[in-house]
Amino acid sequence: MTTQTGLPLFVLGRSADPHSEKGVDCPGELPPASDPQLVERARRAKEALGDRLFVLGHHYQRDEVIQFADVTGDSFKLAQQAAARPQAEYIVFCGVHFMAESADILTTGSQKVVLPDLAAGCSMADMATFDQVEEAWEALEDAGLAGSVVPVTYMNSSADIKAFCGRNGGVVCTSSNARRALTWAFEQGEKVLFLPDQHLGRNTAVLEMGLSLDDCVVWNPHRPNGGLTTEQLERARMILWRGHCSVHGRFTAESVDDVRERIPGVNVLVHPECRHEVVLKADHVGSTEHIIKTLREAPAGSAWAIGTELNLVKRLAQMFPDKSVSFLDRTVCYCSTMNRIDLPHLVWALESLALGDVVNQITVDEDTAHWARVALDRMLALA
Repeated sequence: MTTQTGLPLFVLGRSADPHSEKGVDCPGELPPASDPQLVERARRAKEALGDRLFVLGHHYQRDEVIQFADVTGDSFKLAQQAAARPQAEYIVFCGVHFMAESADILTTGSQKVVLPDLAAGCSMADMATFDQVEEAWEALEDAGLAGSVVPVTYMNSSADIKAFCGRNGGVVCTSSNARRALTWAFEQGEKVLFLPDQHLGRNTAVLEMGLSLDDCVVWNPHRPNGGLTTEQLERARMILWRGHCSVHGRFTAESVDDVRERIPGVNVLVHPECRHEVVLKADHVGSTEHIIKTLREAPAGSAWAIGTELNLVKRLAQMFPDKSVSFLDRTVCYCSTMNRIDLPHLVWALESLALGDVVNQITVDEDTAHWARVALDRMLALA
């Protein structure tokens, strides 16, 4: 599919792996991005659908999309909100693929979850494929260690990986409850395989649970046996998957030093998906919801440099004009796949639904959904 200028609309390609976060072909015709009537068209379509529609907007979405969200939040909060609206026939998830999968798992069979652009994925989630994780688990079994390892996957993972954890006695975690999930995991076994974000796993284990960096090893799925010896695996308590967030991974220790020079007295607040050395230099660390709460409660006149996705940082600056809010790094960095959900895609999805045409429906097969729900329910059972 191309635009009127002849340029490809979806640069992530065709014939993608259906189990990955990468996009596939998008049917239908999008309204041009320059259409001045887009906002009014979205409003009319949403009004026509009424209570049959529930629109979810992740914090990292563009403002042009967020304005039509019934609820905003992080990925798990939004999935829970969808589950709490059983009367809504259509759940339009303005986020990325793994989030829509979680919404499909937690909602009823009669509800339909729609992702406005199937190319809206997550590079971190793609760094741990089902086949790679199965191969790693087989290697742990061959080493005689799998029986002592509990898999823990971050919410930012595919339904396949959540189901893998469910089948193998593991659990899902969010950035808000990672410590509690790891505490539970270490009560079940001696070691943890943490998927797919090495930074959240390392930061939680070392800074919140008292483990050392020597207790952590990194499993590289592109190297034989993860690039680790059996002895290294035997000594390790945290086996961290070699994955990261392409946005949060861009921040460096130099970014923190630079912003402190530029803004005297600045408070540095970062997400735990940031590198360990960045978190060590920050004043505050926390999930997206924690970042918002911290800014809301901060005193007027205080200065803040935020290490998270730029759409959210810009929105926080608008929400709290009595504070100085800036992006941690000099380089502008949006989440490129999250930003694929734009107003033309949203209008196309809403107008299609209003005409009775369900587009870009996200469905998780019954077996995968069952085991992913097992892992999610274990998380929900944590105090």
